Amino acid sequence: MNEKYIPLYRKYRPQKLEEVVGQEHIKKALTNAIAMDKISHAYLFTGPRGTGKTSTARIFAKSLNCKDGPTINPCGKCENCVDITNSVPMDVIEIDAASNRKVEDAQNILEKVMYAPVNSRYKIYIIDEVHMLSNTAFNALLKTLEEPPKNVIFILATTEVHKVLDTIKSRCQRFDFRRITTDDIVKHLRYISDKEQINITDDALFTIAKNSAGGMRDSIALLDQLSILDGEEAISTDDINNLLGRLSFDTLHTLAEGIITSKPQEAIETLEKIYNSGNEPTQILTNLLDYFKNMLIVKNCNPEIVFELTQLNDAQIKELGKQAQSVETHQITFLIDKTADYIKDVKTTNNPRLWLEVGIIDLANLAENTSLLELQNRLAKLESGAPVQAAPSYKTPPAPVLNRQKIKDLTDEKPIKPAENLSQPAKPQEAPKPEPAVQQETQQPEEDFAPMPKAHPVSAGDDIGAQWGTLLQNIQSAPTRALLKQWANPVKISPEETVLTMKNEIFLNQVANGNKKKMIIDALDAMFSQENSNVIIRLPLPDDMPVKAVPPRQVTPKAPPQMQPEAIEVEEETGEEEIEEAQEEVKTSETSKPKDYINSHSDMVNMVMDLFDGKIID
Repeated sequence: MNEKYIPLYRKYRPQKLEEVVGQEHIKKALTNAIAMDKISHAYLFTGPRGTGKTSTARIFAKSLNCKDGPTINPCGKCENCVDITNSVPMDVIEIDAASNRKVEDAQNILEKVMYAPVNSRYKIYIIDEVHMLSNTAFNALLKTLEEPPKNVIFILATTEVHKVLDTIKSRCQRFDFRRITTDDIVKHLRYISDKEQINITDDALFTIAKNSAGGMRDSIALLDQLSILDGEEAISTDDINNLLGRLSFDTLHTLAEGIITSKPQEAIETLEKIYNSGNEPTQILTNLLDYFKNMLIVKNCNPEIVFELTQLNDAQIKELGKQAQSVETHQITFLIDKTADYIKDVKTTNNPRLWLEVGIIDLANLAENTSLLELQNRLAKLESGAPVQAAPSYKTPPAPVLNRQKIKDLTDEKPIKPAENLSQPAKPQEAPKPEPAVQQETQQPEEDFAPMPKAHPVSAGDDIGAQWGTLLQNIQSAPTRALLKQWANPVKISPEETVLTMKNEIFLNQVANGNKKKMIIDALDAMFSQENSNVIIRLPLPDDMPVKAVPPRQVTPKAPPQMQPEAIEVEEETGEEEIEEAQEEVKTSETSKPKDYINSHSDMVNMVMDLFDGKIID
């Protein structure tokens, strides 16, 4: 073992605040504290690993205990500075809380904290990974941490500040260390490489910085490991991938190309080469997941931030962008979801290779899975009738011709019956009200096709209008009745099938999926004296004709004079009650405005009450 060899992360550990990479906000705060002589008794350094917490604590201790200090720039030559640099100081005590987490260890600190510094200005305790202390150890330090003896300073460092007690946090000045940017890491690695004469490419340094997750110590340690590969050729990204067991960008690009183009054969062949090179299934899928993540970023983000988010070079970003043009965002999201699922399966199975191959083949069927999804979406839109562009497609198919032929056949077979039935409805306009229910049954065969032909729009509209008015009257809920009157339009009303259209998709969902549809079915059952009437509720189509309901109050006053007094004795009582209620409604709503406006306003109020669950806000 070469005793002269010093690992690079120790050799290039910063010795002054200005040498700390990044963390500008912390360097400024500590510098001002020293310059203004505002030294606190306790500090809490928190942040990811390798961002300079312990190094900053040592530099701060050196600045306070330097013979020329307290100073921003310690000399590094005095006894105190040399001892701190060599980690053998008398008055700067470093404690690893992970191995000294018991309450006995905390009590040992408390016993020694009362002694004055030996040959320094301050006695400084640096407790690393302080979150590992037990609650009893924390509680033992509370009082001393709040009011330590004179010339005693505590510096606590942790990577998981959420595990530190709030009572501890409140007694410390907290400094949050941030992840070091990739550019700063690359610059520092280039500086070290030039000093150590390590032949390495810029892309390789970039790859090192990317894999360090913002930690400088990890980056320098990896550079130190790569330095043993230094030879005639510069260290490249491939060397780093081989050392770390990562897949190269080109390999992942080839594998992803077979998946995106739905070529399982090519994808499996590439996978076989990757697996035989010594890569584990979990590692392969994890690298592929990261590749798809970068593809998603390249496709949806601005070029200014793509470089920072993906950590790829310009050539790789261009290649990834070309590949991303052949897929949609939802397809990439589908690939990410499926890949993440297969990672879980591979980790929990006894045959990882089997699930690896199954996963790659499944991912390679992206086009089939996606087309099925698109087909379902199209069918849903076509059934709802929402897209305007799809309207011409409904006019061109031969289906309407068959329907007209069917109608023609029916009319040819029964040329007289429709005329008789059409003549009948003229009398029920003045006939007693109970008869329309029976009459609907007699017209049942003809009502299937009578409203449909465009040759008789007026009579068909009038017939549906009357039925529509009766249907609305049979609905028990006033808000539901108002909602249908305002936003619904009948296309067909018959015992076999009733088709209603809603002008708005929001109201369509309310009527089709709620209790309102049950009310419509009950009203139809009462109209046609049947059970479970078939009701279809959809959005309007271009061929649908608007229909106005015949107001129920125009029909009901005509019926009583035609009825026999003995037969409607009970009904007269209910009629008188309805008349009295109507008179009271007219009296209360009588204003200078027309009655039509009052009635419509009432319907709108009912509809709004229904939408907001019966709550009215003044």
